[in-house]
Amino acid sequence: MRALDPLIRAVTGRRTKWLVVVLWLAAVAATSGYAGKLQSVENNEASSYLPAGVESTRVLNLSRRFSDSKLLPAIVVYRDRGGLDAADRALIARQRDAIAGLASPSILDPSQLEPAPDGQAALFSVPLRVGNNTDRIINDVRALRRVVNGRGNLEAAVTGPAGISADAIDVFGDIDTKLLLATVLLVAGLLLVTYRSPFLWLVPLITVGLAHQVVNAVAYGLAKAGVLINGQTAGILTVLVFGAGTDYALLLVARYREELRRHEDKHEAMAAALRKAAPAILASASTVIAGLLCLLVAVENSVSGFGPVSAVGIALTLAAGLTLLPALLVALPRGVFWPFVPRYGSEPRELTGVWGRIAAAIMRRPRPVWAVCVGALVILALGIFRIDTTTNQLNSFRVATEAVRGQRIIAGAFPGGVSAPADIVVRDPARLDAVRAAAAQTPGIASLGPPQRTDGLARFDAILAGNPYAARAFTTIERLRDRVHAVPGAGALVGGETAVQLDSRTAAVRDIRYVMPLVLFIVLVILGILLRAVVAPVVLAFTVVLSFAATLGVSVIVFRYLFGFDGIEPSLPLLAFIFLVALGVDYNIFLMARVREEAQQVGTRAGMQRGLAVTGGVITSAGVILAGTFSVLGVLPLVALTEVGFLVAFGVLLDTIVVRSVLVPALTEELGARMWWPSALSRRPEPETAAAGPTAIAPAVPRR
Repeated sequence: MRALDPLIRAVTGRRTKWLVVVLWLAAVAATSGYAGKLQSVENNEASSYLPAGVESTRVLNLSRRFSDSKLLPAIVVYRDRGGLDAADRALIARQRDAIAGLASPSILDPSQLEPAPDGQAALFSVPLRVGNNTDRIINDVRALRRVVNGRGNLEAAVTGPAGISADAIDVFGDIDTKLLLATVLLVAGLLLVTYRSPFLWLVPLITVGLAHQVVNAVAYGLAKAGVLINGQTAGILTVLVFGAGTDYALLLVARYREELRRHEDKHEAMAAALRKAAPAILASASTVIAGLLCLLVAVENSVSGFGPVSAVGIALTLAAGLTLLPALLVALPRGVFWPFVPRYGSEPRELTGVWGRIAAAIMRRPRPVWAVCVGALVILALGIFRIDTTTNQLNSFRVATEAVRGQRIIAGAFPGGVSAPADIVVRDPARLDAVRAAAAQTPGIASLGPPQRTDGLARFDAILAGNPYAARAFTTIERLRDRVHAVPGAGALVGGETAVQLDSRTAAVRDIRYVMPLVLFIVLVILGILLRAVVAPVVLAFTVVLSFAATLGVSVIVFRYLFGFDGIEPSLPLLAFIFLVALGVDYNIFLMARVREEAQQVGTRAGMQRGLAVTGGVITSAGVILAGTFSVLGVLPLVALTEVGFLVAFGVLLDTIVVRSVLVPALTEELGARMWWPSALSRRPEPETAAAGPTAIAPAVPRR
């Protein structure tokens, strides 16, 4: 690609390479003050995740007119399975009085005590005037928890919106530091194992680390500009930058090592490596960036905000991989590869290594190989039929937080919907009685709360008879909406926690319907441009989609029966599709770009054998490192991040070890030159020596 020539000259020039390094160091220094502020602009409030314009979001906005929007209720709940006795009630009364006497202007007077119908539990609420001040939320909830204590058989907990928010903030509080430390340590260890060199591993790690600093600073700027960034986005962004950046580094370093055997001058070797590897790396990154930008059409805020932030992260990581990394490598002597220094004119070991033998074995019987692979992946994909996207605040933590424990007490002792009532807003108060009558007659509604009126609006709560977090509660909300919408002129809307979950699931289905085909189309276009073919892009897209389906099927079974999770986030299949299709195509791009290069010399079948032999090791290493970085998400106590980490890690390994290493080579051997149709390469006859296997890499004649 001639367009890259100025860049290549800059990063490989004997003097200009230092300018590239200095410019990157200056960029890091200029943005370092903002990189550390990303956590301060994260928005982890559940309301910020809601799809804009859906019914539950409109109810949330209208409901703020009925109360002080800065108030956040905490709920204090007690339970004694043997029944609350006089001593229990006396203790509860003392603790309630102690809360009323707290010298904090943001902790308001508690409500009256409300006993449970079975006499085993009681609760009262405490309004907190905290607004969106996260420090005040944590401090006030901690103050309540210092007062609220059970004794003997009496359980006690501080929960409700304030308690749940405080626990969530605690979880996200040091998530960035933990995740960054774990990711750096893992990547460093894997690079040491991959390179078996005491020096070389530092170069890609430093490159990606500096890129991560700049990425965080830019993400901070995007958040200040109004893009939604939450703890989940920031966490995935870290592992994505380190994983993708390390992948690009592995591929470039491998090609540089190969060219050092051909060129006596390291600057010429790096220039040749960039000319040959950069197009594939650019196509790979472009696929991921384009896929992430497709999320802009998603309606769910947390998903649509994730797209541009991560796309910018990949773009900056790519820039570092094609500028800073090669500049650092050519600034260092060949000895940086010690003890396996690539000497000029030496023979590469890859062609006679394990991947060369695997390639030869696949080529001998390709049809049974690809048939078995496809059949196995289809069987694994059957787990999709067990998918359950029912998640809520009770099953979103992997650890038993006090707020979750309190919510479970409420759910077990009070009517199911008390912990999460439906919120009904009536925009014509004159029709309030008719709306209440329609709500009361809805199957699944146990009782109605008292009405409130303000500023031309009315509202009331509807208590669900069953568990508000169960799947059947969605049916109740749908019936309730149908009934109240049918009241003429009322303008009634139904919101609340269950409605939020229902709207999120509906939005996720809509996003999947629109975003997935768009991503596939873009992937096909990029592959078509890179490979200059139609058949190859279709075959590669088929393999990665099949790999995604198998991964999702396995993950659903593992989450339910091995991890014991109650369900998955509604947006997880879409995010998994973006990652696995885009990243899966990455490895196919790296392989097939090399195969096409070799096919022009030795034919498609021998080109595949040679391409797999020389790229198999480095691509597998890249896949292992990328899977490892995503698996780091499992150290965090959040179900959603654990699910993302496992799903992407497993999917990348499946794609790297089975799809790219076995299925794609077997299909290429089956199709032969037809893979490149309609390009001229598809009409080139296969050489008679095509089955002879890969040939050696001859050194280039050094320039005098």
